[in-house]
Amino acid sequence: MPMPPIRKLAFVVNDPKPGASELAEALMAIARAGGVEVTYTNAYPVPSDFLVAQDACCVIGGDGTLLGIAAQAARARVPIIGVNRGNLGFLTTFSADNIRDSFPSLLAGAFQINQRALLTCSIDGGPGDLALNDVLIKAEVNSRIVGLEVTADGQLVTDYDCDGLIFATPTGSTAYNLSAGGPLVHPSAEVIALTPICPHTLSNRSIIFRAEVKLAVRNLSPGITLQVTVDGQRDYRVNGDQVITITHAAETLPLVQRRDHDHFAVVRTKLKWAGGVTERNR
Repeated sequence: MPMPPIRKLAFVVNDPKPGASELAEALMAIARAGGVEVTYTNAYPVPSDFLVAQDACCVIGGDGTLLGIAAQAARARVPIIGVNRGNLGFLTTFSADNIRDSFPSLLAGAFQINQRALLTCSIDGGPGDLALNDVLIKAEVNSRIVGLEVTADGQLVTDYDCDGLIFATPTGSTAYNLSAGGPLVHPSAEVIALTPICPHTLSNRSIIFRAEVKLAVRNLSPGITLQVTVDGQRDYRVNGDQVITITHAAETLPLVQRRDHDHFAVVRTKLKWAGGVTERNR
């Protein structure tokens, strides 16, 4: 069943990316020709009310560009069309080549929505920030090892001596989590992945928690200030005995995908997997 047609479309464009502004002009021309009302920004951060009353948002850039608008889109329930002009492009799944041909049909509603899970991170019960990929906790000074206590629903998981901790969504499992040796998680799995960075106990490995868990992190290193980074976009300083809480968010991010989207085909391509895929079973 087709989705409702897009009549109001916001563009978020990372102009420094090669070809991004030219592609944006071409896609906005297609949209206007189809009677779609278009708004545009290349500002960072994106204005806080930019997605008000929009039917969808077309992001042209890399995954970082999309992460910069993800929290606002989730709160406004505005679907994102991600067009890759960056490097890997796990989130910006449309290429510059295929978006030109498929854009008129997308505007007409020929797409599917994939709801991506988010994390909520709060410090000492303060306002929560939303993460589509991950929450990173480490010492503010990069060279410092830090002691961190992790509890799950009030029960001690363990104390870590490490360079930091990554709490990742299934979407974020292909980002920093993967680089740190964490697992790949299918986007539809309702879990939270915890991966320690360079733990000093070699048996410390990634842990997968159910989505409903309430995770809490406490600083065990006197005199060390923690830095909490949300989606690589926003940084927070955590002092003393302030508690960092991470939970599964009530909001989700609606991500526009082609109807024939194949998650593992994307993973094979982006991670350059080889072997075991024959012409017969492709």
